Amino acid sequence: MNRPDALNALDVPHAEALRDRLVELSADEAARVVILTGAGDKAFAAGADIKYMSSLGVLEARRWGELGQGCANLLEVMPKPTIAVINGFALGGGCELALACDMRLASTRALLGQPEINLGVIPGWGGTQRLARVTSIGFAKELVLTGRTVDAAEAFRRGLVNAVHEPGDVMPKALELGHSLAEKSPLATAYAKEALNVVAMGEQHAHLETEERLFAMLFASEDQKEGMAAFVEKREPRFTGR
Repeated sequence: MNRPDALNALDVPHAEALRDRLVELSADEAARVVILTGAGDKAFAAGADIKYMSSLGVLEARRWGELGQGCANLLEVMPKPTIAVINGFALGGGCELALACDMRLASTRALLGQPEINLGVIPGWGGTQRLARVTSIGFAKELVLTGRTVDAAEAFRRGLVNAVHEPGDVMPKALELGHSLAEKSPLATAYAKEALNVVAMGEQHAHLETEERLFAMLFASEDQKEGMAAFVEKREPRFTGR
């Protein structure tokens, strides 16, 4: 993800480019492992572009949710391993994309979280489902309801990431892991991933649709408008419950 001037925050063009690249990689037999990271050393992806989101209505928000979930679903179900290298901020949509990967390696400087509640909305790219599945329902509720971020050490203790490395070591470790995975049978790897996903997902498709619907509905609320305006204006929001 290459938008370092905005901490790799995803707007429509960058999200569409990511989706299209993942579609290509999913079908590319020469690509045995996919590693997702962010340009620079400050961020994996600091979520979605709030200035863009602040102007969305319900239908536009639904399409935005569909685009993000499309990227996440590709990472989750493509027939090859996907590894997230979390080199800094992984917030909101960034955290959700990392959660969709099969494995997550974090830099010691990484910060992860789902702060959408502070904007008057909820995670809309699969976070309510995958965070609870990867960690626990209690921890997922804590992060989603409080909006707090966690450092790499806590993320590792909670099972949110598989390993933590020094900033200069995290990509070499991911490449080492990737090469190891690439040596396995591609067919057996694809089947193993599919079998593991069946156990983990359950009725996930319907649950993701519910998340997407609730996410979009909040864009008709005054709280969403206030939360995102406050973020853009760098002030505390004043929520009214409307």
